[in-house]
Amino acid sequence: MSIGKSIKILTVTFLCINLSSCNGQGSITSVNKEVNTSASELATKKDTLEPVIFPNFTNQIAETVRVMFHDSKDNFWFGTHSGVFKLVNDSLVYIDGIKSESGQRVAIRAIREDVNGKIWFGHTDGISYLNGDTIINLYESDGLISNDVWKLTPDTKGNIWIGTIKGVSKFDGKNFMQFELPEGIIDTTLGVSSTKMIHDILEDSKGRIWFSTNAGIFIKDNNDLTAITEKDGFKTNFVSKVIENQKGEFLICGSKGLYVYKEGYLTDISSDLFEESKGISNITETSNGEIWFNCGRSIYCFSNNNLTEHRISEGNYGPLAYQIYIDRYERVWFVGWGGAFRFQNGEILNITKDGPW
Repeated sequence: MSIGKSIKILTVTFLCINLSSCNGQGSITSVNKEVNTSASELATKKDTLEPVIFPNFTNQIAETVRVMFHDSKDNFWFGTHSGVFKLVNDSLVYIDGIKSESGQRVAIRAIREDVNGKIWFGHTDGISYLNGDTIINLYESDGLISNDVWKLTPDTKGNIWIGTIKGVSKFDGKNFMQFELPEGIIDTTLGVSSTKMIHDILEDSKGRIWFSTNAGIFIKDNNDLTAITEKDGFKTNFVSKVIENQKGEFLICGSKGLYVYKEGYLTDISSDLFEESKGISNITETSNGEIWFNCGRSIYCFSNNNLTEHRISEGNYGPLAYQIYIDRYERVWFVGWGGAFRFQNGEILNITKDGPW
């Protein structure tokens, strides 16, 4: 089965953004499209409206867990709409001190660890990091391009790249530098959007920085900038996330599908996975090559050329995941509206304040 049309992408310098395209051959050649659980039968019942089953918020970590992180010291962190919790001796401890400039609690959207072992938090009123037992908060008044932070990525050189609603800042530990990218357009399907929205930031194995934006993808390689946009084969410039897989390929998801990029070729693979275009906002890969992603509340695993949909129970879709995360024990987590969940023994298990951890 043909996987789709492959398009050659050319690299340009920072000042030249428009790219030329030509046909080529992608590296993935076939897919066996299969939904191999009871979800397959459910999916074929097009005339049956399935009920919306709302989560039970009793004893959840939070009504909404936006992000989680498992650090190098075996600590688990959970970012919620009211702050950060750390798992200590199987109990959740609230981390005080991450606040807005006016002293209010913030919603946590990003948690990462830098090369020196410091834990960083991106949130609705700037960024913060843990220095020993002290929280340091940094805001627009310190040089950040915007307090409305959505992504935060430490690189291997010790810099912190911050993605906001108004673009990108880079923090070297002392100073902020603003990094200009071409503007896109507002995504009217989302509650929050802008022409300079940064959805995700990735440092790849070669030290290049990838920005997922409303204008496509931009790849910073020293002083060069490569753009991958609708002109090069995307069905939309609204790109949600990019990951680098074990084959050296880059999996790209956005509001209209899933793509593979390798050695200058862009391949649409979602057209062979789904009959119609689907928006994909989260994607990750396990060490054994399983690709997990979601389309709204539908959670999928692509493994050995098989596509499997997983649900909490028959008739109940998975959680509305803001993040799909692989911890250091190779366990797959889904956190979002409804709390935290983990894939375990073939089922999606709700993780509450009491675990099971």
